[in-house]
Amino acid sequence: MQVERHLRALPGLHQECLHHVASTSRRMNNPTKVSGSRRRDHLNVSALDTRHNILAILESWSEIIVEELETVFPTRSVPHLARFLTVNLEWLAAQPPAADFADEVESLHAELLRTIDPEPGHLRALIRECVMDNCPGIISASPPGGGSAVRSSISCSSGHSWEMHEWLALRHLMNRQRKDAA
Repeated sequence: MQVERHLRALPGLHQECLHHVASTSRRMNNPTKVSGSRRRDHLNVSALDTRHNILAILESWSEIIVEELETVFPTRSVPHLARFLTVNLEWLAAQPPAADFADEVESLHAELLRTIDPEPGHLRALIRECVMDNCPGIISASPPGGGSAVRSSISCSSGHSWEMHEWLALRHLMNRQRKDAA
């Protein structure tokens, strides 16, 4: 069963995706470090989004099982949630939303694979409303020039800008903005 195979693969792919969250820009043709030069770390927004999405989707499907079967919710981690869903796969496959579940697991699997090994031109851009109060701007973190999936800063169309070390705080503001809108 392909759904089961993909569910079992998700924890390993999720872990591998972690290695792609922070990448280092390197010049392969000049590996010599010049005195005073610094390594520049960049954050891969696509990898962060993918890791967040997988956890949220697996949690959502696990909640359905917990409510319907009146069982204990698993630990909030991709390995535990995927194992929980695999154990309850037979029950879930007999439910009306089984096709939706299979589609989402397939999409998660494909999204993780694309994040780990993106094909040129398939890099996902982050596009959100600005989190600053009363700002009409749009936050866009598409790779500059469409070439690389990494950036060291992110900005909105109205001029607000955040450096890499501020991105995690920005993610929390975006999540709060989504919850307030719902």
